[in-house]
Amino acid sequence: MRRWSDLSPARGRGETPGMERKERRTARMFKWIGIAVGAMVVVLYVFLPVGIGVVSVWPARGDVGDAPEGFADVAVGTRDGETLAAWYRPAMAETAVLVTHGAGGSRDSVREYVEFLAEAGYGVLAVDLRGHGESTGKTNRLGWNGTADVRAAVDFLKAQGAKRIVGLGLSMGGEVLLGAASQVPELEAIVADGATRRSTSELLALPSERPLWRSFTARLMFATSGLLSGDPEPLPLLESMAASRARFLLIAGGDAETEVAFNERFAETLGDRAMLWVAPGAGHTQAHAVYPDEYEARVLAFFFVAP
Repeated sequence: MRRWSDLSPARGRGETPGMERKERRTARMFKWIGIAVGAMVVVLYVFLPVGIGVVSVWPARGDVGDAPEGFADVAVGTRDGETLAAWYRPAMAETAVLVTHGAGGSRDSVREYVEFLAEAGYGVLAVDLRGHGESTGKTNRLGWNGTADVRAAVDFLKAQGAKRIVGLGLSMGGEVLLGAASQVPELEAIVADGATRRSTSELLALPSERPLWRSFTARLMFATSGLLSGDPEPLPLLESMAASRARFLLIAGGDAETEVAFNERFAETLGDRAMLWVAPGAGHTQAHAVYPDEYEARVLAFFFVAP
């Protein structure tokens, strides 16, 4: 008597073992794909922002090259006991410009900016922010302690006889100046090139960044930096800018979409006190490299007319 199982087509053709092996291979493949995707998500959404938070407090000190012609090496003392290394050139007119560098940089990284300002006759003070270059103090590449450094630099310029003080900052340096605007009222005009956000509260000033899926990594990075540094988040940029009397020239690289969005938000909020230049085809803080003549003309015109 034939049994039903003996008539099974799969068994009859001997296909069942092969199909089982194929299914096991497929299952293993999907398992490893799932593990790889999960690992990628963990790296992108946990390890990477935590790593950036660790780097944000990593020391950024280093030797700085010789001062540009006409500049002297000076030391600027802060009210909380730190010493900021700086280059200084006295003003040929009444206006002095404080120049601040980006995260992990030093006054050497803003050399071309201090040179064109000096050539225009302005007094110039370019400082290494605390924990950077040759300055003392702990490093915070988000610039959370920058207001104390701006206060010290402005006090130095006033002691040198500067009648009018303005500022130019790149990236973190621009954020430091904007963040200090309300607490250092002597800063009458500020050029911020590439400023965006440096804390969660500043991040949320942009509506598109408020959803958690969009801002989770940045929030984690800021939280890591705060935990490791022990520093409190500073006054949000927009609050500081709105509470100040300063005028602002905001510069954004046209190829940096988020940077443009933040600066459009700043300009919209500040109204007539802010001018915005989006440099087409330029990346982050690359406007001067792409458009040197236009950049310098815009900055000098702004400093000349800003009261």
